[in-house]
Amino acid sequence: MKTIVVTGGAGFIGSHLCEALLHSGNRVINIDSFNDYYDPRIKRRNVSETEAFISANNLDRNSYVPAEGDIRDLEFLKTVFSEHQPDVIVHLAAYAGVRPSIENPVLYTEVNVNGTLNLLEICRIYGIDKFVFASSSSVYGNNDKVPFAEDDVVDFPISPYAATKKAGELLCHTYHSLYGINMACLRFFTVYGPRQRPDLAIHKFTGLITAGQAVPFYGDGSTERDYTHIDDIIDGVTKAIAWVSEGSGKYEIFNLGESNTVSLNTMLTTIENTLNKKAILDKLPLQPGDVNRTFADISKAKRILGYNPQTDFAEGIRKFVEWLGGYYELPKENTSPKLY
Repeated sequence: MKTIVVTGGAGFIGSHLCEALLHSGNRVINIDSFNDYYDPRIKRRNVSETEAFISANNLDRNSYVPAEGDIRDLEFLKTVFSEHQPDVIVHLAAYAGVRPSIENPVLYTEVNVNGTLNLLEICRIYGIDKFVFASSSSVYGNNDKVPFAEDDVVDFPISPYAATKKAGELLCHTYHSLYGINMACLRFFTVYGPRQRPDLAIHKFTGLITAGQAVPFYGDGSTERDYTHIDDIIDGVTKAIAWVSEGSGKYEIFNLGESNTVSLNTMLTTIENTLNKKAILDKLPLQPGDVNRTFADISKAKRILGYNPQTDFAEGIRKFVEWLGGYYELPKENTSPKLY
């Protein structure tokens, strides 16, 4: 059994990862600030669902520790790490989103860059030599070459968010070189599925179409994304944890995508067909910072990690719509005990 810190473990990807790790017999420390980027009650409910998952699977309740705090607070991190002595860090916590990063680049830099640096310093201080960093396909910018490969030049980000993720990769490489920390930097490609953040397109479109409200539709619908189902992402992350846990002297960047592009028009049509309801469109111009296309070359992740995505997009949307249909009201109270 490993003790694994998951930063951002109350979020969309993080809560699924915590459950997968717990199911595999690990002890999980979930560090999350429950910030108000979106309604914190959603993340608190994710924690409640993880706790229910533990009960339903007869797992040890002590194997899951929610630790509420900010990764910018080095003293908080020292308190958590000195008590729990983790073996691996999986760093998912970040301010996400291209458009908000343009409005508040200072906040994004503080959390995504300085917060990452704090965790790497924690590795140095406590001798932790296994680190998985959540990067993003946004680092590729408007890359002309497709599909995007890990050795492509990524020196031309077009949003502060993308720049912070590239900076995180560089910091990871620096600490790998200086302190021998095994590093896997994972470039996620447009993750979707149950618990997806409400500000993301698939969640937003599905909710608005269901409610009969207008859908904000940017551009002519020709932009393309490599949508990756949460089940496939979690498979890739757990394989990356296993990879950094074996041997020494490792630093690699891996794309985690489906290696299949879906246009905005096709995404919309797929949701409409699944709901059996037409969308009302509010057509808008393309937004600054939005890339035209993402498309992952996943041959490296397949070869080294054994990553092999399985979820067809139409099936993934069906699963998401089914989950959203059972989406229940948020609790009225925004309360949760702070452990530190």
